[in-house]
Amino acid sequence: MESCNCGGPITMILACSGGSNVGQISNEVARRLTLENKGAMFCLAGMGGDIAPLVERTKSAERVLVIDGCPVACAKKTLERHGIEHEWLELTAAGIEKSANLELAEDEIQTAKDAAEEMLGF
Repeated sequence: MESCNCGGPITMILACSGGSNVGQISNEVARRLTLENKGAMFCLAGMGGDIAPLVERTKSAERVLVIDGCPVACAKKTLERHGIEHEWLELTAAGIEKSANLELAEDEIQTAKDAAEEMLGF
């Protein structure tokens, strides 16, 4: 079993990274959680592209957190298509309004990060 620097099992984090504020916030939250050793950001694009080694590695993860920006749930649907169990966080349901503005607000990033950390038990 792989482990992060914190000594526990890796939680794979797959972020929507879509073309909206909430998509980019999901990406930023995944990045920050990875830098803080609270999980390991992984490649959603590889999952969508059906890259077999990436799909298999995700299937073998002990825990998978999917962060989607909005209820369209592109990331969630990608994992469901591969039959991968996961926990799901949707940022608009966490109170962040979706917009086309890609200048991210730090308070919205923090709101999303807090929601993800709560799901992960931090």
